[in-house]
Amino acid sequence: MTSLRARAVTGGILWTVAIIVLGLAGVSSYLSSQTQARFIEVLETRHAQAIVAVSNNSDSASDLVAAIGDLAYQVPFSGQYWQVETDTGTIIRSPSLDKDQLPRPRIRIQERQMREIAGPNGESVFTIGQWVTVSDGATWHVQVASSLRSFEEDQVVLRNTLLTAFAFVSFIGVLGALTQVAVVLQPLNKLRHEVTGRWEKDDRLEVQSYPIEVAPLVNDINTLMERNRDIMRRSRRQAADLAHAIKTPSAIMRNELDNLMTQGADVQDAVDALDRLDAQLKRSFARMRADGTDASTGVVTELDTALGRMERAFNALARNESKTFSASFTAGLRVRMDQSDFEEVLGNLLDNALKWAASEVRLHAEECAAGQIMITIADDGPGIAQEEIAKATESGQRLDTSKPGTGLGLAIAHDLIHAYGGDIQLAKDDALGGLKVQMRLPVASAKRAD
Repeated sequence: MTSLRARAVTGGILWTVAIIVLGLAGVSSYLSSQTQARFIEVLETRHAQAIVAVSNNSDSASDLVAAIGDLAYQVPFSGQYWQVETDTGTIIRSPSLDKDQLPRPRIRIQERQMREIAGPNGESVFTIGQWVTVSDGATWHVQVASSLRSFEEDQVVLRNTLLTAFAFVSFIGVLGALTQVAVVLQPLNKLRHEVTGRWEKDDRLEVQSYPIEVAPLVNDINTLMERNRDIMRRSRRQAADLAHAIKTPSAIMRNELDNLMTQGADVQDAVDALDRLDAQLKRSFARMRADGTDASTGVVTELDTALGRMERAFNALARNESKTFSASFTAGLRVRMDQSDFEEVLGNLLDNALKWAASEVRLHAEECAAGQIMITIADDGPGIAQEEIAKATESGQRLDTSKPGTGLGLAIAHDLIHAYGGDIQLAKDDALGGLKVQMRLPVASAKRAD
């Protein structure tokens, strides 16, 4: 199932990253070009200063060195260099070159030349050179150079600064995308929570409290909930009417069979068949009721009440049969199941346990993991063989005919429990040695403060 939140967050993050990457590339390219232009501009200024110094001091090499007096040219291998070559081949160079010299020009042209070369100690330098005419009419070559090391270091610092800045912008962008998604999806989250609450209260959603984009959906949900409620009400009412209509002729037939039996007629087979028919009808009506109840809605059974009532009833029944019955359960438990259906299931299972128990029946209820409540019923009777357990919950499967019954008690319990999203398991009880029935039912939510 695709999540709107995941899609929105992913889309927002991808869009933010794309914009930031493109912005980073654009800004980095622009600043790099600006830095390079500034580097060349500074070098051109130095070259112009050197030309002026050569034009004014071409008569004396010492005067020329003093005229180009920038301190950067005085420190050996400082990264800033100049070199002048006269028309006779004499080379005058800055003290920063020490004993090295810059490569001589390859061709003799008047235009200014810019190139990247290997300078002192093999480091890369960028040079600007030009042939100029001095006061006596001679042509000298004036060349200045600047190490690219500082330029590259500036580029690294610039890139690191940009990466840091854009990383911060990315964080803010992603945080903004998450915030935007949360704000946009807030009405849908509210709708999801309110649907359950309104359904449990048999109430409608308030359309005016939602944005206009969501309002049509809220109206449709209101209509759907009302239709579902109506369908379930009619389903349960029809099941009750049908049960009432069938019970009357069944009671008449049973009365007639009783009369025939008192007159000596052998009608036991007919009585057994009628018992099975009544049990099957009872099972079918129970399933119809369960199918007419949405297990996700507000049907709730308070176990303090239901189990307390069962404890009192079966204590009395057990005493009448000289058996013991004990019940233990955590206070405050609530299951998501209709109370009449819950009591029917529990009554069938306890009746079955008491019927087969030799002397003792135990009932225990507690909340277990995964939001479920475990209800365990155990007895010290003969139990059910492992290979017969699967048949016990099938319709009409009587595993032992020595005691009266229809074989439908466990089948009815199985159908109703599964209809409410629960589970039932049969096994041998290690403590008592008889049958152990374990029911798992979903926990009902806490009571709302209305």
